[in-house]
Amino acid sequence: MVNKQYDVARYIGQSFIITLFHTNRLPITIHYPYEKSITSEHFRGRIHFEFDKCIACEVCVRVCPIDLPLVDWRFEKVIKRKQLLNYSIDFGVCIFCCNCVEYCPTNCLSMTEEYEFSTYDRHELNYNQISLSRLPISIMGDYTIQTIRNSPQSKIDEEKSWRY
Repeated sequence: MVNKQYDVARYIGQSFIITLFHTNRLPITIHYPYEKSITSEHFRGRIHFEFDKCIACEVCVRVCPIDLPLVDWRFEKVIKRKQLLNYSIDFGVCIFCCNCVEYCPTNCLSMTEEYEFSTYDRHELNYNQISLSRLPISIMGDYTIQTIRNSPQSKIDEEKSWRY
C-alpha cells in the first residue's frame, strides 16, 4: 500500500516538473496570415525570371518533366542569334522540381520564397515574363521594411546625409 502511494506521488511530481519546464517555452504555432514562418535557404517557391539574361536556348523546357515553360522566339539573321519574344510558366501545373533553375546556362531563372498562390481562377496562375520578372512580395511589400523606411529616425538620417 505504501509503495502504491509512493508511486502515485512520484508520477504526480514528475508530471508537475514536466509542466513547469514547458511553461518557459515559446509557442510553436504561428498565426499564419499575420505571421509567416521563415523559409529555408533552398526553399522552392515562385520562379523569378530575368528577361535580359535569357538566350532562348530552351534547356528549361527540355529538362522539365512536364515540358512546362513556354518559350517563343525568332531567329534574327542580322545578329545571327535567337531573339526571345515571350516566356511563360503556368504555376497551376508546375511541380516546383527546380530542374529549370539548376540547368539554366545563363542563370536567368531563380527560386524565390514566395509561396502564396491562392486564387479563384486557374488562369491567373499562368505567369508571363512580366509577372515572372517582378520581385517577390517578401522584398517589395514587407511592412517591416516600409516601417523602417518611414520611421522618424530614417528621415533624420536622410536629412543629415543631404547636408553633408
